[in-house]
Amino acid sequence: MGETFDDYLDERGNIKMPDNQTMIDLVDKHSAAQGDELAYRYVDYSRERDGEYFELTWNEFGVRLRAVAARLQQVTQPKDRVAILAPQGLDYIVAMYAAVYAGCIAVPLFDPDEQGHSDRLHAVLDDCAPAAILTVGASAPGVREIFRDLPAPKRPRIIAVEAIPDSVGTAWVRPDINIDSVAYLQYTSGSTRTPAGVEITHRAVGTNLLQVITTIGITEKARGVTWLPLFHDMGLLTVILPTIGGKFITIMSPSAFVRRPYRWIKELAAQEDGAEIFAAAPNFAFEHAAVRGLPKPGEELDLSNVIGLINGSEPVSVTSMKKFNDAFEPYGLPKTAIKPCYGMAEATLFVSATRREDEARVVYVDRTDLNAGRMTEVSPDSENAVSQVSCGYVALSQWAVIVDPETGTEKPEGAVGEIWLHGKNMGIGYWGRPEESDATFRNRLKTRLSQGSHAEGTADDADWMRTGDFGAYLDGELYITGRVKDLVIVDGRNHYPQDLEYSAQESSTALRPGFVAAFSVSANQMPVEAATRNGAVLTPDPGNNAEQLVIVAERGTGAAKLDPEPIAESVRTAIAKRHGVTVRDLLLVPAGSIPRTSSGKIARRACKTAYVEGTLRGGYRQQAFPDQAE
Repeated sequence: MGETFDDYLDERGNIKMPDNQTMIDLVDKHSAAQGDELAYRYVDYSRERDGEYFELTWNEFGVRLRAVAARLQQVTQPKDRVAILAPQGLDYIVAMYAAVYAGCIAVPLFDPDEQGHSDRLHAVLDDCAPAAILTVGASAPGVREIFRDLPAPKRPRIIAVEAIPDSVGTAWVRPDINIDSVAYLQYTSGSTRTPAGVEITHRAVGTNLLQVITTIGITEKARGVTWLPLFHDMGLLTVILPTIGGKFITIMSPSAFVRRPYRWIKELAAQEDGAEIFAAAPNFAFEHAAVRGLPKPGEELDLSNVIGLINGSEPVSVTSMKKFNDAFEPYGLPKTAIKPCYGMAEATLFVSATRREDEARVVYVDRTDLNAGRMTEVSPDSENAVSQVSCGYVALSQWAVIVDPETGTEKPEGAVGEIWLHGKNMGIGYWGRPEESDATFRNRLKTRLSQGSHAEGTADDADWMRTGDFGAYLDGELYITGRVKDLVIVDGRNHYPQDLEYSAQESSTALRPGFVAAFSVSANQMPVEAATRNGAVLTPDPGNNAEQLVIVAERGTGAAKLDPEPIAESVRTAIAKRHGVTVRDLLLVPAGSIPRTSSGKIARRACKTAYVEGTLRGGYRQQAFPDQAE
């Protein structure tokens, strides 16, 4: 990669994908140069505690995906959607690429044998109307069950990937696609709307891969490790990355990591090949690994070759980073390893990250000013200090501006506004949703800063994508302060939910760390149970739509039988003192009650819905996983 990277830069040093570099070309180019080298390794922990290793070289990979693609070409038309419903593993990756090689639009979806995805799955399948489903033989009966209520002519063709002989690949015909063709749909939605498929082109994939490589500093000596679900943008792009740079990727399942996080840590350790190691994971994984992923006493572990652990998909916690660093620094983990980043499916994945040579930067700002829309640095021991973790520098050939969403005016350094994005890595819209696509992806920046504009280098009539995220720049680095829709507004003042959640969590050891949700509910929506306070029943007022602060918290280990009142009092006192706001209702629930996404994030809006409906009371345990982007 180091010798050819200049091929991807224009005369100004910006990323420019050659017009003949589709995902097919990238794989073929890599296969021709390194055919006998390892492309993918999957560690299967389902039968052996120490795992079984399955591998594909680039030549083997090319043969398999051509065979599956040729079979797809027999039963589909160009641009048909092909959904991947398969367990985590090598067959999933083959299926994903085969759909692209067939000239179809891939739709990476779930392992059909895992619980909790059924509602979202049906919504996605209705939305994209796939002509075929790629799965594996063991999962095929369950996949057929999904479509049993459809009339036979409307059922998609279900194909078991591993059942197709290699010889079928001789019939493969190169599809008529170009770099601006849609390669796949990355579905992302909240729990409050029907899922939407972001249209990701070949150009967007290549551009975003190069942005990751240049920002993190991935070289031809680096290889990745991932347990992230392959239907998530972060998991998917990680396994596409070797087609441009680095060595092979080692994959395991999410459940393998959750059950024994040391499996991930062990794969991050230096191996006999001396490779540099990178990985990506959401914030919760770092805390989980710090608590449960340490090696046994006396066991050797060398993490000195870790060049980057991308920490994204949810707000990055200072506490989690410190716990992880403290836990693994004795094993050689560099202080520069954790790379807080920012990204989203609409940007293919990646927007910004901490550079390879930098430690993650943390600043402390005044809470009152932050809630009013300004980032004012204060000392860490200031009474009103709140920590903010930098998401580093925006990637090469990616633009991010901080905007007043009402006026389209760019805001200056230190001012909080909505983040708008522009670049060749952006999706081109939502599948089948022209109006929503226009509203999200095609916005105009009305006024730019006269000096220091972060839009410099873009056309005056450039399209900008509204992210729905609040953020600000400090010293050229991007900070994410929260989701626009998650902002808690009580008594006319703004509060960031993660800030309130942290204060609640710190106020009582009876709360389970990381399992607290803060949101506001209109007074006339409050459940009857919440209208009772100190034995007095408050009369509901249908006309009172003033927002009230609600906190739902899971009980920590050993706290199941504790009296809730002293816990509630501790939380209320801490939040009143620190934030100047009253907690109208603190609901303590058993572990497993709060809705979380399949990547482990608190799903605040799903939690609010369940709270209002009353399903959070009475020990209800969540089964569904609202989507990651909410």
